[in-house]
Amino acid sequence: MMKLQHIAALFLLALTFSCSNKSVISILGEIDNPGNIKVVAFYEGDRKLDSVFLSDQNKFKFEREATQPRLLTLVVGKNKYPVIVSPGEKLSFKTDLQDKPEEYKVEGSELSKSLQDFAPIQRRKEFLEDSLQSSFVKKIADLSENDVESMRADYLLQYKNSLNFYTVAAEDFAKKHPDLAGFYAMSTLDPELAEEALIQYADRIKDQFADNRTVEQFKEEVQKLRRLAVGQPAPDFEAYTPANKTVKLSDFRGTYTLVDFWASWCIPCRKENPNIVRLYNQYKDKNFTVLGVSLDNNPGSWMRAIEDDKLQWMQVSDLKAWSSDLVIDYRIKAIPASVVVDPNGNIMAKNLRGAELEQFLKDHLK
Repeated sequence: MMKLQHIAALFLLALTFSCSNKSVISILGEIDNPGNIKVVAFYEGDRKLDSVFLSDQNKFKFEREATQPRLLTLVVGKNKYPVIVSPGEKLSFKTDLQDKPEEYKVEGSELSKSLQDFAPIQRRKEFLEDSLQSSFVKKIADLSENDVESMRADYLLQYKNSLNFYTVAAEDFAKKHPDLAGFYAMSTLDPELAEEALIQYADRIKDQFADNRTVEQFKEEVQKLRRLAVGQPAPDFEAYTPANKTVKLSDFRGTYTLVDFWASWCIPCRKENPNIVRLYNQYKDKNFTVLGVSLDNNPGSWMRAIEDDKLQWMQVSDLKAWSSDLVIDYRIKAIPASVVVDPNGNIMAKNLRGAELEQFLKDHLK
């Protein structure tokens, strides 16, 4: 499945307006102080549409037939600039790679100007991501493997907290720009960090942009996200224990249940297991349990890992690894992954690990 935060980089923006089938989008640009850069590339999502050489005056021209507005990314060296160009528009673009290359000028497209207003917010997000990643890499340089896993959990929690501002900023931008520029901002959000915001936005635009294939695709993706949103019923499933006994998730109704997706070959999963063992022993007498769901395909490896890690709770698997229906039903892209299901069978939380899982249990199982 395409990640929602990448849809903005993949879509063909469509509006309804009168034009011939041979309308043209046009970009005239100038790159001051390009250094060794000789080429400007044009991408639509991950697909490279074209590239053009800079002239002796450091100018370029890009034209293409189009019947609909299109979101393109101009790539100049390491710098990327999103623009929305409508048929019949002549977009003027200019930047200076020596003097603040992140700043650029656009004329001839109001939607592109709106995107330009959002650019500083994206740059701040990218700066925070780079800073956190750099800090993490430096801190783990001399740590043991166990300490690295602990540090990783702390880093992920810090990452989530640090990026909350971006969700709020994108929501505010979309409210001020109820057009395709606002849609672009919302489609850059990470579903794991902004699930509720994305669902609310999709509801708000449910009757808008009906002729836009990419917006409709966005709505379809959010509908899939909604199915596993916090507060929704956890999809039921059945699998087999090591003793070949059939177990269903619905068998655990009446109990707070951590559904833990893991595998014997998954190192981060194995490193997290001691934390789950500790929390299980601490809260098992407070109406809490764990249901381990393995993505193994080797029964011997699976059962050895259960014994070695001293996993006392119910374990199930269909031994189909990534071919399991559970991968699709629960939209699992990586493990460890988890959901916490309440006694009524509804999803309470997702992908909690380490201190975050411990705090959640403290708050809800008193």
